[in-house]
Amino acid sequence: MNDLLELLRSERWSLFEATAAHLDLVGEAILIAVILGVPLGILASRSKGAERSILGLANVLQTIPSLALLGVLLILFQGQIGKPPALAALVIYSLLPIIKNTILGLKGVDRGVAEAALGMGMTPWQRLTLVELPLAVPVLLGGVRVAAVASVGMATIAAAIGARGLGSYIFRGISLADPRLILLGSVPAAALALACDAALGELEGRLDPTRPRRTGLRDILAVSATLILVALGLYGAWGELGSGARADTIVIGSKDSAEPVILGHMLADLVEAHTPLKADRRLNLGGSLICFNALKQGGLDAYVEYTGTALTAILKRPPDNDPARVRSTVGEMLAKDGIAMLPPLGFENTFAILMRREQAEALGIRKISDLARYSETLRAGFGPEFMNRADGYPGLVKAYGLDFAIRPREMDRNLLYQAVEKKSLDVAAGDSTDGRVASLDLVVLEDDRRYFPPYEAVPLVRAGAIEAHPRLREALERLAGKIDAPTMRKLNHEVDGLKRDPAEVAREFLQSAGLLGP
Repeated sequence: MNDLLELLRSERWSLFEATAAHLDLVGEAILIAVILGVPLGILASRSKGAERSILGLANVLQTIPSLALLGVLLILFQGQIGKPPALAALVIYSLLPIIKNTILGLKGVDRGVAEAALGMGMTPWQRLTLVELPLAVPVLLGGVRVAAVASVGMATIAAAIGARGLGSYIFRGISLADPRLILLGSVPAAALALACDAALGELEGRLDPTRPRRTGLRDILAVSATLILVALGLYGAWGELGSGARADTIVIGSKDSAEPVILGHMLADLVEAHTPLKADRRLNLGGSLICFNALKQGGLDAYVEYTGTALTAILKRPPDNDPARVRSTVGEMLAKDGIAMLPPLGFENTFAILMRREQAEALGIRKISDLARYSETLRAGFGPEFMNRADGYPGLVKAYGLDFAIRPREMDRNLLYQAVEKKSLDVAAGDSTDGRVASLDLVVLEDDRRYFPPYEAVPLVRAGAIEAHPRLREALERLAGKIDAPTMRKLNHEVDGLKRDPAEVAREFLQSAGLLGP
């Protein structure tokens, strides 16, 4: 409990800004969904055919899994990360309840009232705007209320594509196996959902003439709470505008585990220490393809990748065991896409096949080839990327003749370490420099057939950013050759094992190495 309170104290301002950004994202999405959904609901209420078509399409969009929708939107937005694709996803998910309740509200208007309006000589437009819609507003607000509460939860997932908000704490907590960070993101998100539900519920009741009047004190509290939510959302919108794309800002990204996040902070610190530029840190984004596509399309300016991953997962080339040849191939091919590969940082982080030390020693398993004798009884688990990469599971089982009787479980790679430690799995694929290997007493099996290609850590930078800011390359190249594998393993352990802030760990290393200057 004390640890949680200490974290809350240190993160209080960042948490406030994340909450404001989260509310801004939800508020803008609901506003756009109302602007789109209400006219569609009006149209659907006037025609059975239109109702079937509109509700059918909205229902289909609602059934798309959230991560799949975000992936599709990243493609449609040409790799752009952050608010735009997240906003589009929230709008899509908010349409159905708003359209449905608009239809229900309009159809629920007493026919006698509608006919009286017609008898008074009102035009169809006047009848709609002066009679039907005002009477339907309480029901319509019920749909907005449902959409708002659902959007607060959905907005946390949008952190996977760089959207600001409370989801960044949840994803950091998952990747670092830190329940404090998960609570720091999920509790305010739940509170926001309850606050939005209560505020819209009060407004809904206020506009419904059939409900009894509330006390003056309750009205004052409801109005005050609503104003606070609106002010918080406006502050979030202002913060988003302030952090938007500017000529003096470099956007630094990272993948979703401790090591890439630490390295992302190092790149950002070097940019701010040795250039007049500001660094916008969009860290913990997800897999290689999300980061690379964002870099290629201009959503990111730099992030740290691994040469073997770039060769096989990004460039779709066959694995190669020669480090120099891999560097040359990757550098030349990325240059064609306007991306510069800077010199290696000094360490290699290869895939590591992991087991619990006690189990590996009991079975006499030291090498990956030893797994073949026990693959019928061992339970394996791998990350989604590893399961589908050319240098991942398909090639591994072929190279070592493995035949797992129990189909390997596919799960988030950051959860695999705990699954092995808790004996839910026996074998998993991790990273050779991950600090959790030591802290959880896992053993890395020897790649005795040299199946995995070299994975040297290298910064990838947009060539356009280097051309626009000549001092950028020099600043980032200060890190070249400065981190060896033991050092990286120690830094990862500081974050994974000791639960320290990655930004603090990164800055301490740069200072100790004399890379930040006076």
